[in-house]
Amino acid sequence: MKLDRLLGIITVLLQNDRTTAPYLAEKFEVSRRTISRDIDTLCQAGIPIITHQGAGGGISIAKAFKLDNAAVVSLSEPVVIDLASHYKAHLTAKIETIKQAAIEKQIIAFDYYYEKGESRRQIEPYMVVFQWSSWYVFGFCLERMDWRMFKLNRLWNLTLSGIPFELREIPPEKRDFNNHFSEDIKLVALFDKSVKYQLIEAYGLDCYHETDAGLHFKTGFTNRSYMIHWLLGFGAKVKVLAPDDIAIEIQTISKDILSLYL
Repeated sequence: MKLDRLLGIITVLLQNDRTTAPYLAEKFEVSRRTISRDIDTLCQAGIPIITHQGAGGGISIAKAFKLDNAAVVSLSEPVVIDLASHYKAHLTAKIETIKQAAIEKQIIAFDYYYEKGESRRQIEPYMVVFQWSSWYVFGFCLERMDWRMFKLNRLWNLTLSGIPFELREIPPEKRDFNNHFSEDIKLVALFDKSVKYQLIEAYGLDCYHETDAGLHFKTGFTNRSYMIHWLLGFGAKVKVLAPDDIAIEIQTISKDILSLYL
């Protein structure tokens, strides 16, 4: 989705002094030509992007435009990015509450829903992050006693505790938000040609190569549960080639679904 990719490119440029078109193309799984068009779009929108030619060249954003390098969304700036979605109103309220808590340095509490269930969490909030199509809050979790990212769409009943906290030093490796989203699951699948548009919409023109048998697709996923649900949405129009355990799980779920209708 183009809007998500444009926001992602801005995020990379804000977090790094300089990057390259090949890196962006690989990161967002599109062609270099698509990245070039995206850069033109951002320039036309008034984002001061600079292209450096020659050895050691690349793409950067004017330093005067940069926000806090430690944050994707600076909590000291009145930044609003309007992402139309079912959760729009909830997201706006959550972001404003988290911004207030971070500025005032007070602990927040919320119910968090995840694969293993749900729990009430308390964290010291440091920043709001827009990372690869979703909003997160980054902070120090008082339950795990470690730095964590929490997805805002899974976070509900958010409250300000009124309890102050002292700022901690964020370890350098925790500042690299990509470390929170390592694509450890390498999926290889064969899709029916009729769903080509859906693959392009989700992962760009270069996410597959066409064969006589279908569309050969290969990419990495961070979240196993999300990947399986995404695959199931294609029904009989996809076959998982690897890894084997994913193929077996798809078979098991498919049999369970079939049993509901027998």
